[in-house]
Amino acid sequence: MGNPKKCIATKAHSALARLGALMLVGVLFAGSAFADPVGTITDLSGQLLVRKVDGTLKILSQKSTVDSGDTLVSEKDTYARIKFIDNSEITLRPNTQFKIENFSYDEAKPQGDSAFFSLIKGGLRSITGLLGKRNRDKFGLNTPTATIGIRGTTFVAQYIPPPDSDVATYQAAAVAAADIDVGAGNVTRSDAPVIAAPRVMLAYSGEAPKPLWQLAQNVPTSSNGMAPGLYVQVLDGMINVSNGGGSQNFTAGQFGFTPSFQQPPVILPNNPGLEFTPPPTFSNTGGGGGDGNGGKPGDVDCVVR
Repeated sequence: MGNPKKCIATKAHSALARLGALMLVGVLFAGSAFADPVGTITDLSGQLLVRKVDGTLKILSQKSTVDSGDTLVSEKDTYARIKFIDNSEITLRPNTQFKIENFSYDEAKPQGDSAFFSLIKGGLRSITGLLGKRNRDKFGLNTPTATIGIRGTTFVAQYIPPPDSDVATYQAAAVAAADIDVGAGNVTRSDAPVIAAPRVMLAYSGEAPKPLWQLAQNVPTSSNGMAPGLYVQVLDGMINVSNGGGSQNFTAGQFGFTPSFQQPPVILPNNPGLEFTPPPTFSNTGGGGGDGNGGKPGDVDCVVR
């Protein structure tokens, strides 16, 4: 008679154990599904959308929080500033798509630092926080043409995608210009294909080297006259821009351009047309002068013309 009771007790114990295991898994899942936010929208001048990891879309407002995996989309005339938990800041300009790939910061665990983002299109201003100051190699901003690394920095980046309708026209113009110079023996040409952006090649004809985008006349441009590609301006500190074509450091006051992921970043002699003018209300914690002369963070709001 003892055996049946023992068997019943064993079954009950097993059921309780399974229930406890399921509850533990549920707690762990809930903890991962509802992780702490990594940043807060501190300033907002228009409509800002977020696409969550599960594909849902939401409209954000000032004081809304953001999480790792979020893709933020600023509408026309919208500027939005995000302050992250390490006190770093990213300010988005209008018509920008920006993804928080992975952000992790714990003051007591520097080995777990991670700040990786993607600028899909549009532009932003980035101000380094505590994470970037103590672990600068754990910061990266990916763009379609290059990756930006920091060296304790305030910088502006803008990526202009090629207009679909102008891609074929540009490619024909760029190839024609390159063929003319190559045929004359005046151009050192890479094997990289033309990718709807100015090919940076040097013409040697007894004069100073000239990039090909100065030689081609039909390069498609955006509404402000800038050719497709990645543009950067460093307001303070230094950044490194790298891709399959090479790597280039840019210091305070310098402008840079990267036309495609197979062409190296180059230093530009002056402002190619970058504009970053958040509303005046953003300036209370803003960072950076805007005349291209390397203003210091906090002087005035970033106004680059």
